[in-house]
Amino acid sequence: MTDLVAFAHGLPKAELHLHLEGTLEPELKFALAARNGIELAEKTVEEVRATYNFHDLTSFLQVYYPAMGVLQTAEDFRDLAYAYLKKAASQGTRHAEMFFDPQAHTSRGVPFAHVIGGYRQAIIEARAEFGIQGELILCILRDFSAEFAMATLMEALPYKDWILGLGLDSDERGNPPAKFAAVFARAKAEGFLLTMHCDIDQEGSIENIRQVIEDIQVDRIDHGTNIVENDELVEAAKARGLGFTTCPISNSFVTDQMKSDEIVALLRRGLKVTINSDDPAYFGGYVADNYVALAEKADLGIEELAQLARNSFEASWLTPFRRDAYLAEVDAYVAAHTAS
Repeated sequence: MTDLVAFAHGLPKAELHLHLEGTLEPELKFALAARNGIELAEKTVEEVRATYNFHDLTSFLQVYYPAMGVLQTAEDFRDLAYAYLKKAASQGTRHAEMFFDPQAHTSRGVPFAHVIGGYRQAIIEARAEFGIQGELILCILRDFSAEFAMATLMEALPYKDWILGLGLDSDERGNPPAKFAAVFARAKAEGFLLTMHCDIDQEGSIENIRQVIEDIQVDRIDHGTNIVENDELVEAAKARGLGFTTCPISNSFVTDQMKSDEIVALLRRGLKVTINSDDPAYFGGYVADNYVALAEKADLGIEELAQLARNSFEASWLTPFRRDAYLAEVDAYVAAHTAS
């Protein structure tokens, strides 16, 4: 697999499913805690990693949210995003559309301006230093109220030029997409693009996928591989050209496998399936690592990895001009590799 590993890392790609708060590596967590005078329960990197014992989405979130307490200033958020963008660029990422969870911070007293201001600064610096394009997607935490969601959207409106779209994440149990229909309708009216998490193997997953496609009418679906269970929804998603932001390595942490069969089945049926890293600091793999993991599990070759990379740009929210430029870069990369 050596050649395929190198190919996957150098392959030009977009990442469309990445939670910035999920890129908080233990080393940075310790550095930010020291900066902000916070005493952590864990004393070593090994102790931190020992807490990453997840068996489902809920057990993951119980570790994920408390770790964010070290993020307090605009500088902290800048450092977090900058570290991710530097790492992503080293793995062939040319464009990243990144989720952020302002409610996880404003609910503990951190100003919205600190969060988005820090992230925006990192995007500007990383573009200049690493040539990677970054955009932000504001995610609503679905286990909070719809009223809090709407208030957060209103708080974001002065920063509209810095935010590409609105997403929905966190614990799906008892929090269907319909709960936030009015918030997403307002976001659409304000010009935001729409995406929603439909996490794998959730109770009522097919109905939730139906809601996001038919009722909310999103522009993209995050995770969503349970759609293979319903041919009508598969055909509806294909007809609309909806992208699916799948995350193989994280799937293997919250269920008993990475859903490789489902991902490949959707890919081969012509859907715009993309590969992403989700929360790489917690799941142990950035975007190219996910390409490699899927290739090894599903016995994929260069052409199918290249198609996944093309899908990542085609499912992105880039302008047509920039999208075509990146697609040409993928084609040139594949041609150079196959010729050598």
